[in-house]
Amino acid sequence: MQKTISPIDNKVYIEREYDSHKIEETLNNSVKAQISWGQISVKERVELLGKFVEDFLSKKEIITEELCRQIGRPISQVAGELNGFKERADYMLSIAENKLADIDVTKDNNFKNFIRRKPLGVVFVIAPWNYPYLTAVNSIIPAMAAGNTVILKHSAQTPLCAEQLYKSAQKTLPKDVFNYLHLNHQDGLRVVSDTRVNFVSFTGSVKAGYEVQKATHTKFIDMALELGGKDPAYARYDCDLEKTVENLVDGSFFNSGQSCCGIERIYVDEKIYDKFLESFISKTYNYNFGNPLKKETNLGPVVKLSAAEFIINQMNAAIDKGAKKMIDENKFNYPKEHKNYLIPQILTNVNHDMNFMTEETFGPCVGIMKVKNENEAIKLMNDSPYGLTASIWTKDIEIAEKIGNQVETGTFYMNRCDYLDPALSWTGVKETGKGCSLSEIAYEKLTAPKSFHLRKEQ
Repeated sequence: MQKTISPIDNKVYIEREYDSHKIEETLNNSVKAQISWGQISVKERVELLGKFVEDFLSKKEIITEELCRQIGRPISQVAGELNGFKERADYMLSIAENKLADIDVTKDNNFKNFIRRKPLGVVFVIAPWNYPYLTAVNSIIPAMAAGNTVILKHSAQTPLCAEQLYKSAQKTLPKDVFNYLHLNHQDGLRVVSDTRVNFVSFTGSVKAGYEVQKATHTKFIDMALELGGKDPAYARYDCDLEKTVENLVDGSFFNSGQSCCGIERIYVDEKIYDKFLESFISKTYNYNFGNPLKKETNLGPVVKLSAAEFIINQMNAAIDKGAKKMIDENKFNYPKEHKNYLIPQILTNVNHDMNFMTEETFGPCVGIMKVKNENEAIKLMNDSPYGLTASIWTKDIEIAEKIGNQVETGTFYMNRCDYLDPALSWTGVKETGKGCSLSEIAYEKLTAPKSFHLRKEQ
């Protein structure tokens, strides 16, 4: 039995039976459905998927409360995820016909030569709990638009997300084009390794990513792995201080810091450090921290008691090495009886001898470190096993691009953070993973090129 514990009160919210007994049937049905789905035109698929997106978004009120109860994100902020779902889905559908069209390479009138992008088959998507719809849409919409069928395994924390997507698929898509399975870890790996699965998209931990990759070793398939992150920001001396602080406070604490591309470490030029820190602390105290079901709340609990324990232990280890807490928890009114309600915290006097500055925390806390110049900032930004996003805050776009070329990251931002533009590939380097989703490049990954060399005369 799969049990979902709500972070709001740490009580069981949903129970679901595992779908181990449905694996064979679901795989077979997905394979069969893909044959006909892959044969209809891209235009038709896009039209049907547009209806799928529309139907899903029509359930906004229901989905909003469900999501709040499943992951503890304030109900006032949940709507933003649905807006992002629409933005990404709409963009990927808008470019599908063009990016999936045949590539004509004919050079001679006696021949017809072209490259056709053929669907891979069945795509297995393993989605995380922290942005359950935003991460899923990155894969499922382009996969289906490209002519593949999809099986979604969602986190045990967010089973209703898979079910809501399935309900919309039942209304708008041909049977078995989209399916889901509630699976334990081992059964998930069993599906990954199955020969009927032709592509895997996984978002999760580095450890689990290696397991997923290992499970495919008996077959030749590609995959997209988005794993850990420790995303940095660099506030250069010439930045707009107030706007920089405002954005980085939000980038650090939104969703209680439980974001793959959230800001976990900030490097600030020594010329502006004191003013930056003062402003950052002041804005942190502005949060309404507490029960996420209340409309005035904009910061809620972390997802699990075990997550809270990990975060606290990591911070305490840094404090033992000299780090200092800057935020007084007594200035926040919150349900202290629930140990997963963690106040937003800032640590200073930090360095890279502390795991807090090098290993993923995934919580409402950030380390702020003074640097002498951009060379030191670049060195520290790159001193990490991860590379998902990084940002620079400056008025000089040429400097930003120069620094961006030197920072080891999948996406580099100037004066922005914690955002995905669906026209750009979403990818990471180092232990953050491999492959990509979104952008036109996603369609290359979700299809296989087939060459046609047709001679008109014998």
